[in-house]
Amino acid sequence: MSDAEAGPPDGVRRAWSELEGGFEIEPGTTGLLHQTYRVNASGGSRFVLQRVSDVFSSAIQQNIAAVTRHLAARGFGTFELVETNEGDLFRDLGSDGRWRLLTRLDGVSFDRLDSSRQARSAGALVGRFHAALDDFDASLAPMGIPFRETALYRERLVDAMARHGNHDRFADVAVLRERIEAGFAHLGAPPETRDRVIHADLKISNVLFADASGPARDEAVALIDFDTLMRFPLHGEWGDAWRSWCNRRGEDEREAVFDLDVFSASIEGFVEGFDRPIERAERDSLLEATERLALELATRYATDALNESYFAWDQARFERAAEHNLVRAEGQLSLFEAAQRGRSDRAEILEAVFPDAV
Repeated sequence: MSDAEAGPPDGVRRAWSELEGGFEIEPGTTGLLHQTYRVNASGGSRFVLQRVSDVFSSAIQQNIAAVTRHLAARGFGTFELVETNEGDLFRDLGSDGRWRLLTRLDGVSFDRLDSSRQARSAGALVGRFHAALDDFDASLAPMGIPFRETALYRERLVDAMARHGNHDRFADVAVLRERIEAGFAHLGAPPETRDRVIHADLKISNVLFADASGPARDEAVALIDFDTLMRFPLHGEWGDAWRSWCNRRGEDEREAVFDLDVFSASIEGFVEGFDRPIERAERDSLLEATERLALELATRYATDALNESYFAWDQARFERAAEHNLVRAEGQLSLFEAAQRGRSDRAEILEAVFPDAV
C-alpha cells in the first residue's frame, strides 16, 4: 500500500473536530510539492487535506486566511482554511509534516483550455478576484522560497553551469542560455508599475469550472491554490496565466503555438470582471508579460536540466530529468518567440480593451 493509500497519520485525524465523526478519504491530484487528499466527512461536509511542502514558510497560512476572509467579505466565492481544535491554521506533526484542512469547492479543473468561451469566463473571474482585493491593505509574509525573482534565477543558471561543466547535456544548456540572455537583452529592464495582490500561479488547472461537460464547462467559478499569494505587478499575474492558457501545445513540447483568440478573450473577460481603469504603464506592461514569464521559466528549466533536482519529470516519455527539462526550456523559448511574432496584434487588442488607460 502506498503512503497516499494509507492516508494521513493519526495526529492529523485528531487535529480537527470536523474529522472526528468518521470520514472517507482518497488521494487527490498529484502535485509537485504537496501531498493532497479529498475528504468526505460524516454529515456531508467535504474538505481538502494537505501535507504542505517544507519549502514553504508556515506564514503562507496566515496569508491565505487573510486573503480568503477579505474575498469572502467582498462576495467572492472562495475556499477557507479550517482551524484546528486549538484554533490554529495548520497542525505541525514534526517529522510527519505540516498539515492543513480546507473547505472543498464544487467544480472541475482542466489541464488546458478548450475554447475562447472558457478563456473569457476565466479572465472575468480573475478580474473579479483583483477587484475584490483592490482595497486589501494588510501585509503579506514572504512564502519562504524565491518566487518571481528573475535576476536570481539567471544567477542560478550561471552557477549550475559552473558546477556541472562535465554534464553530458552541458553544451545544450549553454546554447539555451545564449538564447535566453538574448531574449532578456531584447526586452530590457522590467517595466515599473504598481504592485497588486496577485495569485501568482494562474495555470489553468488552478481555475475551477462549473462542470466537465455542457455549457457549464465554459463557466469559471473559483480559483484554488493560494500558496503563492504576493504583491507584484499585474504583468506577473497575466504572464503566468497566458503562458499556460495560450500555449496550445502545452509545456512538454519543443514547439509552442500562441493562441491569439484565447489571449483576446481572456483580457476582455478581465476588463469586464475588474470593471475599473488601470494606468497606461500597467496596460503597456501586459504586452510583454508572456515573454518575460516564458524566459523566466526557460531559465529555471535549463538550470534543472543540469541540477536534475527540482522539477518532477515524466519517466514514461523521458530517460531522465535532464531530457524532460531541456524540452521544457526549448518549449518556453519557442513560446517567447511565438509571442514576439504576434506582438503587434496583442498591442492592438490591449489598446482596444483598455481605451481609458491613463
